[in-house]
Amino acid sequence: MFATRDADRRRFLFAAGSGIAAALSAGPTLADDAVPAGARHFDVPDDPTKEQGRPVAADGGYGSRSQFEKAVRVRYPTPNEHTSWSLTPLAALVGNITPSGLHFERHHGGIPTIDPDHHSLVVHGLVGTPKRFSMDDLRRLPSVTRKHFIECSGNGLTEWKKPTLKNVQGTHGLLSTSEWTGVLFSTLAREVGLQEEGVWVLAEGADAAVMTRSIPMEKLLKDGIIAYGQNGEAIRPEQGYPMRLLLPGYEGNTHIKWLRRLEVSDKPFMTREETSKYTDLMGDGRARLFSLDMDAKSVITFPSGEMRLPGPGIYNVTGFAWSGRGRVQAVDVSLDAGKTWYPAYLGSTPEPMCTVRFTFPWTWDGTPTVLQSRCLDETGYVQPTRQQLLAIRGDHGPSASIYHLNAIQSWSIASTGEVSNVHA
Repeated sequence: MFATRDADRRRFLFAAGSGIAAALSAGPTLADDAVPAGARHFDVPDDPTKEQGRPVAADGGYGSRSQFEKAVRVRYPTPNEHTSWSLTPLAALVGNITPSGLHFERHHGGIPTIDPDHHSLVVHGLVGTPKRFSMDDLRRLPSVTRKHFIECSGNGLTEWKKPTLKNVQGTHGLLSTSEWTGVLFSTLAREVGLQEEGVWVLAEGADAAVMTRSIPMEKLLKDGIIAYGQNGEAIRPEQGYPMRLLLPGYEGNTHIKWLRRLEVSDKPFMTREETSKYTDLMGDGRARLFSLDMDAKSVITFPSGEMRLPGPGIYNVTGFAWSGRGRVQAVDVSLDAGKTWYPAYLGSTPEPMCTVRFTFPWTWDGTPTVLQSRCLDETGYVQPTRQQLLAIRGDHGPSASIYHLNAIQSWSIASTGEVSNVHA
């Protein structure tokens, strides 16, 4: 199945690339002898300014970005210092990694200030020898460095009923990808010794909300990380400094920040965050618990909501795809609201539980249309439409909090080039 699909993809991309090359080379030309001699060469600009640049020390010893770069996280829903959400500007990102300063942020009781010299992690409960690990202890243990996304299960929460937020930062901005460094939980497990009946672990944070979640032991032993590094530096305060739990592919609320305690138990703890919150309402009115994996998803970031295409021509459609159940297998793009699908190009080799950037060459003729993308992961799962999700999950009224929206996103392109969020 996939071999045939890959062959089709190569044929399509070759044809598309040939079309772009032809379009770029098309147009009126003049013979060399018809071109004025002076027009055969570009004018060389004047010498650049001789003004002395600022010294490196002016940045305080920690590099800062250019003053011409303006992308920032946007606080939601109210833009003030008390807002507990801030969203990543996905359309402004270059490549696949989110800069640490633009990684989305979500907290439930403010961002604590924690001195790493006085912070530790306790592992106790159904273990052979309970232990306390200081930051120095953790850094002395073998470490791993891996790229993974984190996505809040409330990403897109506003979009179940109707198109609500206008741009991709609003609809999908609770998603970010970083390179994380830390100690595998399995390493700590060998240090303390697990009892056979210990199949759940309570992870607890040192924030004012004392955020707690029950995590299956199987997941922690598979790939759970006690992370203290992000993108080559210490994780930032809003990301859980000095340490956080990282659970590749699981919903963001389980990646407990400011981690202080792991308690091994024979059953889940049924905390506030996994009973009254972070559950999935179903069509029959019941709620599904511990739906922790983030399903396959994708979104086009260019062109996307609130942008404007200057006119007909060649554009490079681009976006992100990801899956909490493994690697992205393929991404398709539709130029006609899902009637026809074409294979997109993946910009890097997909990694487990990591975003991948996709691109697609598109020649717009100026007529109104709707762009979409869909992700296929290595399990065979295909990203669904919103209607397909609602058929399973049901419609629970205008005020219902329904998590895990991974429906296909639609961007409408008007004849004027204006791009808007729609349900197609």
